[in-house]
Amino acid sequence: MLDKEIAECCRKLRLSRNLAELAQTTDGSNHQEYLHQLLSEELRYRNITRTEKLVSSAGFYVINTFEGYRFDEITLPSDLTPERLKSLAFIHEKKNLILYGGTGTGKTMLSTALGVAACRQGIPVKFFRTAALVNKLSEAKTAGTLSAFLKRLNKAEVIILDEYGYVPLDRTGAQLLFEIISDCYERRSIILNTNLEFSRWVNVLYDEQMTAAMLDRLLHHCHLLMFPGPSNRMRESSINELYRSISDNQLKKQ
Repeated sequence: MLDKEIAECCRKLRLSRNLAELAQTTDGSNHQEYLHQLLSEELRYRNITRTEKLVSSAGFYVINTFEGYRFDEITLPSDLTPERLKSLAFIHEKKNLILYGGTGTGKTMLSTALGVAACRQGIPVKFFRTAALVNKLSEAKTAGTLSAFLKRLNKAEVIILDEYGYVPLDRTGAQLLFEIISDCYERRSIILNTNLEFSRWVNVLYDEQMTAAMLDRLLHHCHLLMFPGPSNRMRESSINELYRSISDNQLKKQ
């Protein structure tokens, strides 16, 4: 009977049911130590639960972390070290990151690792393939739900735009994307992954003035990370290994 009453008290106080269960097994040399252990466990449990919710709602396609991640094939700006990047100082400074390089060079992996690290610090993140976000914005505008969609999006402190420049945008889509980036300016961080040099962004947006305005907002407070290496996927694929094997055999025959 007492267990049920404790569980009900936890519910009314908005404490987890986990705390009610721990009350039966936690030991303490005195009342204060017992209470401290219970409350510490509740805080730890809430932190774990919040992180799981943030990661789940972020929209990552896969989960990547910094474990085993190598920065030796990335060119960082002079004022940014791997350690400072992983500290997420740029988020607290409301700065953007632009990750530029060829397909398969690790841009998505790094941006996801940064997003997961942010979630673990309690920072809300949203991850989108750029074309998918534009489609969602266009659909919401047509359905009359754009304001509600933007309200949910604005809860994120970091917006990750993957594969920018892969798909040209129509005028409405370009305008909606510009509004998102303009709204984020000096208020939240954007991490943008692209294989398209800045001079060709107008080919995606089809408007020189809008392109210039978007670049101005993105680059004003920004770190540019360069990924000059070859595609990791091609390098690690079994097809590539087979190609190397065939090439080696041909050279031996010669």
